[in-house]
Amino acid sequence: MSLTKPISRRGALVGIAVTATGTMLPRALLAQDTPYLLPDTDVCSVMPEVTEGPYYLDDVLVRRDIREDREGVPVLLRMQVVDASCAPIPGARVDVWHCDAQGVYSSFGGGEAGQSSETGETFLRGTQMADDTGLVEFDTIYPGWYRGRTTHIHYKVWLDETNILTGQIFFPDALSEYLYDHAMPYLRDGTRDTVNSIDGIAQQASYAAFADVKEQSDGYVVQLIVGVSPDAVSQDVGMPGGDRPSGPPPGGETAGGPPPDGGMGGPTGSRDGASLIPGADEA
Repeated sequence: MSLTKPISRRGALVGIAVTATGTMLPRALLAQDTPYLLPDTDVCSVMPEVTEGPYYLDDVLVRRDIREDREGVPVLLRMQVVDASCAPIPGARVDVWHCDAQGVYSSFGGGEAGQSSETGETFLRGTQMADDTGLVEFDTIYPGWYRGRTTHIHYKVWLDETNILTGQIFFPDALSEYLYDHAMPYLRDGTRDTVNSIDGIAQQASYAAFADVKEQSDGYVVQLIVGVSPDAVSQDVGMPGGDRPSGPPPGGETAGGPPPDGGMGGPTGSRDGASLIPGADEA
């Protein structure tokens, strides 16, 4: 049984690549010399460091399928680790983690608080080692939402036991909103209060952190090229606008009230007129 109603439109992909120096190049031109790179993605832009958030587990769960018992719209997540010259980095370790369809992270003993599950659970967490082209793949689900943050997936990149980058992956708002309104596992009370344009971490991460998303008959393929500096050492930069709030992130079953301090969401806990569709005003 399908989890969603048919989606009638797909996002248009812009045929431009961004190099590590910020130079804009036609993808087709760059692809002549880099045929191993993932198609339709921003190329070789060294990712800005962003906060890891409060729910990282330093357990190496080497597995491709991270879903366990979580229901949701299927996603094949493909990430390709490269350096600033577009050369792949084989053997890089990539950790990913994200919330489930109801906005809940595994473990950390959140219980009925609504933001994390019982301690010891490991759903939607995993590790893969990059192949000869720098590629890792994960079978997962489309992430849900929770108050004060836009839709995202967390990741860390490691080389030789050194964490060289901590980042987040972001998604098209219009697609997220459609799935949250129509796909059964995502239905819930409350209204999503934060979209990409007012999420401080998404803005800090820059456009290069927004994934290429392709609709398939059985789910979505989500692709991102992750540009790294192999000599870097990752440091938690904290929330934009201030330190990370102590304790669990805002939870509960509803999304009412203002988002937490630290520049994550809108100033009133609502979208404040932000449009879900690029180039269109909110009706």
